[in-house]
Amino acid sequence: MTRRNHFLSGIIWLFALTFLITGTLPAQSSDIYYPSRFSWEKKAPEEVGMNAGAIEEAIEYAKANESTNPKDLSLHLNSRTGEPYNNIIGPVKERGPMTGMIIKDGYLIAEWGEPHRVDMTFSVTKSFLSTIVGVAWDKGMIQNIDDKVQQYVPVQHFNSEHNAKITWDHLLRQTSDWDGTLFGKPDWADRPTEEITPEVINRKRNEPGSTWKYNDVRVNVLALAAMKVWRKPLPTALREHVMDPIGASNTWRWYGYENSWVNIDGLRMQSVSGGGHWGGGMWLSAYDQAKFGYLFLRDGLWENRQIISREWIDMAKTPTEANQGYGFMNFFLNNDQERMPSAPRSAYVFLGSGINMVYIDKSNDLVIVGRWISDYEAMDGIIKRVIGAIEN
Repeated sequence: MTRRNHFLSGIIWLFALTFLITGTLPAQSSDIYYPSRFSWEKKAPEEVGMNAGAIEEAIEYAKANESTNPKDLSLHLNSRTGEPYNNIIGPVKERGPMTGMIIKDGYLIAEWGEPHRVDMTFSVTKSFLSTIVGVAWDKGMIQNIDDKVQQYVPVQHFNSEHNAKITWDHLLRQTSDWDGTLFGKPDWADRPTEEITPEVINRKRNEPGSTWKYNDVRVNVLALAAMKVWRKPLPTALREHVMDPIGASNTWRWYGYENSWVNIDGLRMQSVSGGGHWGGGMWLSAYDQAKFGYLFLRDGLWENRQIISREWIDMAKTPTEANQGYGFMNFFLNNDQERMPSAPRSAYVFLGSGINMVYIDKSNDLVIVGRWISDYEAMDGIIKRVIGAIEN
């Protein structure tokens, strides 16, 4: 597949051709507003073609639909009684109130709750994980997502007959059916769909790519494999290549587990988790979530720097045959408009338990962050009301 430098060469060629034909250069990214690290320019709804009264109604609706989960998230995690091996092995904190932000045309239109508060974000973490894998792909550290992971990580996690078939694409799309135990958590113990018996534990594995299963053990396998490619902790790589360039704060943290420390090149590093299922995961503010969503709204471009290639984002938004509503983790697509019937088909959302959402809608030039929403119906209700506030 084409590497990032091929994409940049194409951009240079486009600029040169446009100048030869028209004597002018294409519109620069400077025509688009980007927030700085310490401030986000605010505009009244009317300044961006939105109805102020309708925005207030959307905010009141959001506040009225706060999650009923306890503020003490350790109680929430311990409530999943259907799972064995459900002990918490990563840090957990108390959550804040229902919080949100609305970004229209790049400007901050509304915020409520505690948007600067650092909170657990659960499976929104997976979107950061797939992004740092994408940066590795852009840099040629991973040559092809259809390559076997074993070629890059020749360790026991990918040495069995089944696991040796698994590609980066399979892990990114949650279609690997990886078999094993990682950090004390067997793959079969995560979100079991039937009574756990020896037959279930020792079942014949599905061919990689054929079956989709949301499974945090396998997500953590991807995080471990990615760290072995980077040869550094993933939070360090993410900060250097994504979060600092987009002006994120220095308050975010990405945690792993008390038993997920590994040795790489003689250095002790923590393999981070892809969510807060057993604690850990990405902890950050709504402001930093909004900047991350805004990066994807702008196709990976931040000012004059391509942080993540458009080619990677296009792949991330391509559904898998095993699940037409899912791209790379955690890109929840809206092709069938089941989860978000009020949103355009082209919109997508980064989702985490809570409900935490980062909604990205290019057709409406819109990013919505919502934290601690009661359910998916309420999530769509927020989206519906915000889109309904757009007047032109």
